Formats: sequence, C-alpha cells, structure tokens
Amino acid sequence: MKYPRLYSDEHGESHFEDLEIKYHTVDFAPPAPPLDVFILGSTEQCSILRAKPGWQGEWHSAPFRQLHFYLSGEIEAEVSDGEVRRISAGSIALVEDTSGKGHRSRVVGSSEVIIAVVKLNDLLNLP
Repeated sequence: MKYPRLYSDEHGESHFEDLEIKYHTVDFAPPAPPLDVFILGSTEQCSILRAKPGWQGEWHSAPFRQLHFYLSGEIEAEVSDGEVRRISAGSIALVEDTSGKGHRSRVVGSSEVIIAVVKLNDLLNLP
C-alpha cells in the first residue's frame, strides 16, 4: 500500500512523495499468530478533525508531524512546488511540512471531511 508524504525541503518548499508501507512480521498479540505491522514512530496524541463543505485553509505549515486517516469526504491539497492532489476517505497521509511555506487545502464537494489525526513524536528508522 502506498501513501503520500507532505514534507518541506531545505529551502522551505513543500512537496509530495509517495512512500510504500513496509511491514514487519511481529508476534503482536500472542497467542494469536504473528501479524504484519507497520511502525512509523511513537505517538503523543490522537484527535478527530472535521472540516465542513466550503472550508479552505490558505498557505500554512503543519503544527507537528502527523499521520492522517481520512474517514469521510475529500480534500484537495496543494504543495508549494505546485502539485495538487485529492485525498479521500479510506486514504492515509503522512504530513511533515512543519517549516517553510507549507501547503494549502480545501474541502471538495458537499460532504464534510472527517480526519483522525495522530501526532507523531519521532521517526523510527526501520529496515
């Protein structure tokens, strides 16, 4: 499974990058058989965001590293290099553009957007 990452480069410009989930087999819940797990990092907080139809966020950077789980609706996100992507329910995104120009986003269509947001503390370097 692939997911987009929003990040800022050393010049403060934001970009999208497509990453592949890298699973590791873990004895997660014994005595159940091992499961494949993707560990991105430790977490600090979990929130649910709601954006109503017509909502627009002008250029802003992310307040912290976060993982988004899109539960309903669709947003359009634009990064400072000009790329625009639509992200809809059932998708995930890693948002790390915590410096520089950031991104802008808006709700697409007539449905509200619900996003489960997990605040990430650090990035684990897994093989």
